[in-house]
Formats: sequence, structure tokens, C-alpha cells
Amino acid sequence: MNRLLAIDGNSILNRAFYGVRPLTNKNGQRTEAVYGMLNIIFRQLDALSPDAVAVAFDMKAPTFRHNLFDGYKCNRKGMPDDLASQLPVAKKVLAVLGFNVLEKESFEADDILGTISEMDEKEGIQTYILTGDRDSLQLISENTTVLLAGNSETISFDSAKFIEKYGISPDVYVEVKALMGDSSDCIPGVPGIGEKTAFKLISEFGTVDNLYNNIENNNLATGVKTKLISGKDSAYMSRTLSQINRSVPLGITTAELERKTPDRAVLFNLFTELEFLSFIKRLGLESTAEKKEYKEINVAELQALTGEICAAIGSDFIRVCCGVELFECHFQNIAEISGFFTKDRNLSVFDSKSLYHRLAEIGINDFECTFDLMLAAYVLNSSDSEYTITRLSMSYLGETSQDADSDAALIKRLKDVLSARLVSDGAEKLYYEIELPLAKVLAEMEHTGFKVDVKGLSEFSAYLAQKISEYEQQIYDIAGSEFNMNSPKQLGEVLFERLGLPSLKKTKSGYSTNAEVLEKLRPYHPIIQLIFDYRQVAKLRSTYSEGLQRAADGRSRVHTNFKQTGTATGRLSSTEPNLQNIPIRTPLGHEMRKYFIPENGSVLIDADYSQIELRILAHLSGDPTMIEAFSKGIDIHAVTASQVFGVPLEEVTYEMRKRAKAVNFGIVYGIGEFSLSQDIGTTVYQAGQYIKSYFEKYPKIEEYMKSTVKKAKEDGFVTTIFGRRRFIPELSSGKAALRSFGERVAMNSPVQGAAADIIKAAMINTSKALKKAGIDAKLILQVHDELVLEASVKDSEKAAEILKNEMEGAFIAKVPLKVEISTGSNWFENK
Repeated sequence: MNRLLAIDGNSILNRAFYGVRPLTNKNGQRTEAVYGMLNIIFRQLDALSPDAVAVAFDMKAPTFRHNLFDGYKCNRKGMPDDLASQLPVAKKVLAVLGFNVLEKESFEADDILGTISEMDEKEGIQTYILTGDRDSLQLISENTTVLLAGNSETISFDSAKFIEKYGISPDVYVEVKALMGDSSDCIPGVPGIGEKTAFKLISEFGTVDNLYNNIENNNLATGVKTKLISGKDSAYMSRTLSQINRSVPLGITTAELERKTPDRAVLFNLFTELEFLSFIKRLGLESTAEKKEYKEINVAELQALTGEICAAIGSDFIRVCCGVELFECHFQNIAEISGFFTKDRNLSVFDSKSLYHRLAEIGINDFECTFDLMLAAYVLNSSDSEYTITRLSMSYLGETSQDADSDAALIKRLKDVLSARLVSDGAEKLYYEIELPLAKVLAEMEHTGFKVDVKGLSEFSAYLAQKISEYEQQIYDIAGSEFNMNSPKQLGEVLFERLGLPSLKKTKSGYSTNAEVLEKLRPYHPIIQLIFDYRQVAKLRSTYSEGLQRAADGRSRVHTNFKQTGTATGRLSSTEPNLQNIPIRTPLGHEMRKYFIPENGSVLIDADYSQIELRILAHLSGDPTMIEAFSKGIDIHAVTASQVFGVPLEEVTYEMRKRAKAVNFGIVYGIGEFSLSQDIGTTVYQAGQYIKSYFEKYPKIEEYMKSTVKKAKEDGFVTTIFGRRRFIPELSSGKAALRSFGERVAMNSPVQGAAADIIKAAMINTSKALKKAGIDAKLILQVHDELVLEASVKDSEKAAEILKNEMEGAFIAKVPLKVEISTGSNWFENK
């Protein structure tokens, strides 16, 4: 044996718990600490390839240190329940992985690590101690390295690194602790002697013994000497408390610590139960799922099948589960089985939108799937990280499969489980009336695409290139020389070394120059605004003016991909290209809309919900003041300004309305005093007064917010008016910052989620109404609260009427939903 990894189990598990967002498996077992711990350990296994691994844990029973000093670790609280529940799981996983899990009554994990390293020292084995506790630094030697896990990185401490940082050798680190104590463990040290003085004294005298043996014959300051003399007993006791015991009777040899070969089947089942799919993949664990046998049939036999059918469609085959029988049909292309996709076919699949695209390519546009596993799983848990069929199999069936994405039998079993869950969770209406039919609408929108003016984009791109060059030259003139604008290192050197701006944040590689840092530096130098301008124009050119030209097809149309399962709130997202994220708030970004155009003889019709989230908030809270303002069509931001600032409506100024608008929308997102002060440029106190005044004038909103958070803490989730659930495990976190985040999510999700549900319903209803009217008009884009139609000039008036009616009638609320509509020859004209 040459190399051993010794792990402080409690320390690493605790660090993982506070560093990973809450995770829960289908049984409600919290798993984030175990998941994070394994990630930390696997990184070291990859880096070190140790021959042996030992993981040491503390025990609940008092240690010899508690017996020596009653106050030892007096301020330590017990483990949070969410962490304590993961401790036995962690030990089980580590043992199954073939690691040695060690604990010893009366001793701490540190003592076990120290004993192991002492054993290894004698046998010449290189030991690496993985911990988040600096106490283990005293163990550093020629053969022992401490890997100190921090918040963002793990630092390797050998003797040279330790001496460089602390100015003393590792073996006398405990002598420093004897003098300065350790507040985290309630080790008193010498009262009045701090860290700086302790390091200085040990650097000079070497040990506590040498210090006290020469206490009367040295040049110590009178005050320091007095403290040392009166605190002598405490110093020696503190050294004993701080010193790691390296002779714990473990009853094990180093040879017995060698890694054992894990039982792959047991490990697979355990990771499946915990839903650690990434670790199953990482370790290449074999599947234990039973492979299904399919009876081969021809196309005619396939088309003759009737009843409820679950199907998995590959590039050259279709696997079908019909009743309890399994069939497989091979073909050259999907067109061969076009007769299978009839209107009356009751078909369940994994991803219906992808299938609609494949069918559209062969001219089949009137077929609709009756069940979509991916969308069902999304409705049941919109906070999940992925919706692959392998993940669903693991979460809902407790198994996985190497060929799961082409297993119709698996689809059938999942369909049965998921459909039952939709019923029990009260999510049937949301699923069958919104998400499932929306997939067909989105497929049609993606297939249609949005036409762009390719020639105009090319000219605009050339203009942007010129602007980029101008900004670069201005920046170089200020900097005094040219440099790589896209290199954070070179930009940092210019800003913080050459120009002397205050360095607010550093990373491992040097100075941070991200947007947050630059925003804080804006008042210090005009170069900052130029950098922002440069970045904006460079992004606009590379991502949009150039990117859209590349994305356009032969008909000059771009086809975005709407991700239906991409957000926890229910909102759609857009990728490849992302047409929802064009930076229209800037003049140049807004210019981009000029290059989105209709076909000749057509126009674009744009409809946008007006203040829909505030209207939903009024509906949910039942606040009479807000309901009255919306019902009468009064400017809600002016009304809020009047209420908050205590002035008549007609005396509300532009600045008052601007601040009231920030408060209105901030309240929806559970904004705090500090964030609001940053948004509106005022003091934290004044922002707090605005929020207080807001709730005094809209008391039902505050009542609604508080009751929503309270119920979310009880249930573990919030629900929209359409029945969409969002689970919020952060609400039960032991971390205050995560709990606060969870509370903000609880306040906002029912509002934002309802807005997402409403516009989805509007899309479905608009699509149906347009087809029923038989007019030449199609939905082509959704951007949050905005829908865009492309319609022939002759049908544009009717299409606009349908769009407005369907959007405003998508949900009957206590206040009217208002839609602003416009028509133009390009998207720019519509805004």
C-alpha cells in the first residue's frame, strides 16, 4: 500500500449539507448532504487514486475532552433534523462503496484520523486527510497532507504550504491553539491572548513549555505577561483539549483499510433508491432491469392494432405495448407507418412534441397523442433537474435500463403510475387541458418559425462591428495601450493596477470583472460605461445579428425550440436560438426587432398582457383597493404612488410613479429592503418605509403573502389557481439564506405560475379559434406575457380580434385581464 485517503466524515457531510440545495427522493428522504459528500470524495479519488480509504465519524457519546472540561463544545447545537436523517444513509453508502467507516466511543473523528496517520507514518504510507476542520493541520508531516475543503475549493496543505501561510511549523500549531483557544469548540485558551499574539509567542518560544519556563526572564509586555501567568492552567488544559489523540485503540491494521470491491448490484439499487443517476453513470453500474422480449410484426399488423397503445419510436423501428403484449416493427423511414397515426389512435409516448415534428415532416398534422410521460412528470414535479425516461424510471419505478428510451413496456408501466399520480395530486386538469395540448401548439409554432430579414441583419451586423471598434479604441485610449478586452485577467490588470480602481472581488485566477463588480465600479471611472457598451454591442452582434443569419433556413425563417419543461414556475423558455432574450430594453437591442418580418402579403400581430402578475395578485389576495383600481382602469402604479406617498392621485409625479412601479413588481417577487433600495437608488431605511407603507395601504396583499408562506411550510409546496405545484424544499433548510429564498419563491410562484398557465391556455385557445375560423393566421412566437401572430393582410383584422378575445378570456378573474394589441410590417413597429 502506498497511499491512503482519510476522511473526516462529519466535517465533509456538514459542509456538503450547507453547500448543496435541498434534494429529496421520491420517499421524502433528504439526500443533498450525501450527494455533495460523494462529489467531494469522488474528486479526491480521481485525483489521488488511493489504495485505501477510511472515513471517520464522531459518536453522540461524550469524549474524554468533555470529561476533562465541562464547557467543551458548549455552544454546539445538535445536527439539524434534515442533516441528521442523512447521517446513517451516508455511512451506508460509504460502506457499500468499499470504504472503511470508523468510529470509536470517547474519541472524535479527528483522533481517528490522527491515529491512522500515525500508523501510516510508521509504515511509510502517504496519507491524505480530507476535512473542513483546521484542527487537522497539526497532523501535517512529511508523510501527511491535509486537504482542507473550503466553500469553493479544496486547498492542499503540506509543510511548506503551512509554514508559508502561518510562519510556524505544523507540529507546534497546537501550541498556538493552547494560547488563543478555539471559540468554535469553547476551548478557552489564555483569556486576553488573541490569534496574532499567540502566533507571535509560539514563533519566538516554540512551545508553551518554553514560554512558561522563561516567563520571568524575557522582554514580554507587562500586560501580556500578567495574562499568561494568570491563565497558565487554562493554557495547558486548552493544549490538551486541542491536541489530537494519535493512539486511539482502533483494533485495525493499515492493511485492513484497503479499499474493498463494492457489490455493484447493491450499489446500483442504493443509488437508484437515492435517485443518484449521475453516480450510476459515473461508476458505469450495470442495469438490473429485466430486458423485454418483443414479437416482430409487419407494418400491416402494426396498423391493425387497436386499444390503448404505448409506443417508443426509434430511427428505424417502433416498439409497441398493446394490452400486455409487446410488438416491434422495423421500417426504412417513419413514412412507412403513416397509417398508424390516425385521429382515433389512443397513443402514449415519452416526448410528444418531438414526435409531432417527425410527423409534420411527412405531412401528418392532425394527429394528437393522448399521453406524454415527460410532460406528466413535469406537472408532478416542476423542480426536478431532468426529465429523461431513465430518470423517470428511477424515480417512479425504482429501476433503470440501458435501452430505456426505446422500451415500450417501460413507457406503459410509467404511464400507469404517472396517470394515477396526476389524479391523486389533483393535477389532471392542468395536464390534460394545458400542458398536453400545448405540446402540439408549440410543435406547430416551431415548425412554422419566424422570418428574418437576412440582408438587413447583415447590414446591421456591419454597423455593430463599427460600433465595437469605436468602443475598443476609446477604451484603449483611456487604458494607455491595447489589450484583450475579453480576457478577465488583462481587463483586471487595466482596471485595478493601471487605473487604480478598488478591487471588490477576487477569484482563483485573479480579479473579478463580472457585471456585478463592474456595476459597483460605475461611479469611479468613465471607462466602466464604455466596457458595458462594448459588451452589449459585442453580445448583440455575435449572438443575434450574426447568430440569426446562421440559424435562418432556406426560406429565411428561424425555428426556435420552446422548452416546455425548462422552468420550475411553468414558464416556457426558448433555445437555439433564444428569441425570448433579445435585449430590447436598450435602443440597439430594440432595433433588432426591425429584422423580424412577415412573409410578403402578411403582417405581424402582437398582443401583450398588461400587468398580468399584478392583476393575478389582486385576484389571489382579494385586496379591495387594488381590485377597484384595475376594475376602473386606473393606472395601478399611480394609485400605488398615491397610497404609499400619501398624495392625491392627480399630484403623483413621474418619480413617485417610477418608485411605486418598482415596489409593485418587487412585492410580487418578495423583494426585501436592501434589494429595493438598490433598484430605486434610495437608502435601505427608506426602501423599508416604502414596503411598510405599501402593506398598510394593501393589507390583504400582506395577509395573502404571509398565509401563502405559512401554508407552503406546512405542505412543502405551493399551488397555482390551475393546480400547478412547485415543491420548495428550501423552506425546511437548516440554512437561513436558503429558507429566505424559499419564502420568496413561495410568495412569487403562485403568481408567476398562474401567469404562465394563463398564457398557455390562451395559446391553445387561440390556435383552435384560428383553425376554426379558417383564416390565414398562425401563432409564431411567445415571449413571456406576449404572443405574436403572422397573418395575411386580408385576415389580419379578424386574427387580431381572435387573439385579443382569447387572451383576455383565458381566465375569469376578479379583475379584467387587459391585452394591448398592435399590428405592423415588422416586430419593431408592434412595440
